[in-house]
Amino acid sequence: MPKRIDHQQRRQQIADAVCRLAGREGLEGVSLRHVAAEAGISMGRVQHYFATKDQMLMFTFQAISQRVEQRMGAVVNRLEQPGDPKSLLRAMLVEMLPLSQQARAEAPVLVAFLARIIVEPKLADPLREDNGRLNGFVAEQILGAQQNNAASAELDPVREATALLALVDGLMIHLLTHQVAAPAALAALDGQLDRIFPAP
Repeated sequence: MPKRIDHQQRRQQIADAVCRLAGREGLEGVSLRHVAAEAGISMGRVQHYFATKDQMLMFTFQAISQRVEQRMGAVVNRLEQPGDPKSLLRAMLVEMLPLSQQARAEAPVLVAFLARIIVEPKLADPLREDNGRLNGFVAEQILGAQQNNAASAELDPVREATALLALVDGLMIHLLTHQVAAPAALAALDGQLDRIFPAP
């Protein structure tokens, strides 16, 4: 019988090769040919799944986003106080920073993809949708805390959610470029959370 091919697994294999190349050489080093060599498969096999570099980059970006989301869900499930919005948000946002080995490998690809969006705005739609959902979730947590007198009542939840996510994005860049160490990055995040969720 012919060997059954797991197409999703093959796409993930290609995405992993994109991550390794982009992490070493930036997106300039990512081409269909170079990815094929990195993945140990033929150029034709890569083209079977992705006709263009942008299609391949989009899939890789979405694959990384799903991994980050899965890790965020896993840390939230391990919380001792899952109903505490401050602890929940901290666990999620810390997982978005390049602190673990896997996150450090993926973060350069995410940053490179963001740079690509500047010159290819058509690639921004999935990012806009993901960020919109995440911003809405963070804002809901802040609003819920306000209703329970666990967050400052005068704050605008949507604005604070935007600021928190922008802070995490900035800290990711600073960590990748060695402008800030992990303890300082976490202290900056905790300071922002303490402002939103002051101690009783």
